Amino acid sequence: MKEEKDYIGDITAIRAMMERTSKFLSLSGWAGIMAGVYGLAGAWIAHKVFYFDPNEIVYPMGTTGAWSANLMQLIGLAVTILVLTLGTAIFLSYRKANKRKEKIWNSTSKQMLVHMAVPLVTGGLFILILIAHGLIGLVAPLTLIFYGLAMYNASKFTYAEIKVLGLMEIALGLIGSCFIGYGLLCWAIGFGALHIIIGVYLHYKYER
Repeated sequence: MKEEKDYIGDITAIRAMMERTSKFLSLSGWAGIMAGVYGLAGAWIAHKVFYFDPNEIVYPMGTTGAWSANLMQLIGLAVTILVLTLGTAIFLSYRKANKRKEKIWNSTSKQMLVHMAVPLVTGGLFILILIAHGLIGLVAPLTLIFYGLAMYNASKFTYAEIKVLGLMEIALGLIGSCFIGYGLLCWAIGFGALHIIIGVYLHYKYER
């Protein structure tokens, strides 16, 4: 009986070691929570401060055909949220990796970033093309779709819950594409509420 328990313990230890080498487990739940907070704050600012209205798929340009000041402010807001989210995720993941005495930059994290980069870069370039043509109403739902594809790809190298997040982001993006007027609401749910929910779940399941 004792030998059987020892075998089970050994198998569990081997499985945990294999998981650490094949999965990026330094992803912090708090990073997801903070990303959600940034997302909700950004959606509120876009709606209340910059008066972003996604009801019209075509966003009016300035009198000279150039991008309007309001549109430039929205782009600046989006970039700010992206920088804050990435900076927070890197910092918290680095701190978690140090506590676990692991390296944040290894072969697994490199593979994960490569698999994320393809949909993210493709989506980013496509969205810039849409903005150049004034098709702003589709930007919010398409960011959800391409981000969801990136999360789905990343789930192969980290927590399985990230796959669920990716699928939900894609679903919200498709809904927002069908109902343009609710694009910002879908964006707030996807980048705000879902990030907070997944972040809290990851924190309590893996970090406590």
